[in-house]
Amino acid sequence: MSGKPFFIISDLHLGAVPETTERAFLDFLAYTQRNASGLLINGDLFDVWVEYRSVVPRRYVRVLYRLTEVVEGGLPVFFVGGNHDAVEWAGDVLSKDVGLTLLQDPVTMDLAGRRTLIVHGDAVGPGDLGYRILRRTLRSRAVIAAARTLHPDWLDRITRASSKTKNKVAQTAPAAGGLKHSGPRIEAWARDQLLTDQSLDLVVAGHAHQPAKVEVTPGRYYVNSGDWIHHWTYVSLSVEGGPPRVLRWPTQEELFPT
Repeated sequence: MSGKPFFIISDLHLGAVPETTERAFLDFLAYTQRNASGLLINGDLFDVWVEYRSVVPRRYVRVLYRLTEVVEGGLPVFFVGGNHDAVEWAGDVLSKDVGLTLLQDPVTMDLAGRRTLIVHGDAVGPGDLGYRILRRTLRSRAVIAAARTLHPDWLDRITRASSKTKNKVAQTAPAAGGLKHSGPRIEAWARDQLLTDQSLDLVVAGHAHQPAKVEVTPGRYYVNSGDWIHHWTYVSLSVEGGPPRVLRWPTQEELFPT
């Protein structure tokens, strides 16, 4: 096993953030390739991801190329779909051409020696029944097949118009808008998972756009990787054990030192 740490990020919303954010992420990928044993992208890497058999959104070309280089260089990269880039809308471009390992949340796997429950976070705990119905509908095969009959430019305009990320980018308060209740809801759900399943060492989430680290019981944690709209944060898991670290890019400032 490599002695390098394992990294986790989420909620970059590429395509709706300034180009400086994308450039910073490209630098982060180069750093990750040199200094990590693996990378988990826990949802909403893209603000909109609609994959056709032969069409790729041009705004993501640089990131897709860099991710391909990282994977071909031998670094495993796992991709959990978010509410903006669900894996049901993904296909051969991400999995075969880029080489990402696509995962459907919730998923439990070993990360740096820790039994880890991974979830993006948009559909955990008590919540809006209407949203859950809409979420399931938009991920159905029938809806996806029907959407792909539209010209890619038309579908792109529709999906981008329905996204509210640019409003969040303009806000100075990171927790403003519809996500302001997500952090406490996800944390409460994560606590319940750790208290119920004693085999878990760690619960990892995103979606809330607020980095977090909570020791639920001694040595067992809930962490949220934050976002790259306001925070530019990621989680680092040491293979040597110890608490997870939530770090800010590029300063490597630790947000919740133990």
